[in-house]
Amino acid sequence: MEFDFVRSVAPLVVIVAVAAIALTTVMNSSTVFMMVLPSMIVFSVIAFFFGMKHGEFRASP
Repeated sequence: MEFDFVRSVAPLVVIVAVAAIALTTVMNSSTVFMMVLPSMIVFSVIAFFFGMKHGEFRASP
């Protein structure tokens, strides 16, 4: 199964967006967009990078 960048990042962006919108019902929107959303983006980029590298390692002979 071949993934390109758009197919790999699109679900990640959708998950982060849905989570941020869902959190605005519980918390102040200014808190979510200034504190929670940036940390969610940073964590998702780091997790995506490590997951990609682990997948490359597992796929190598």
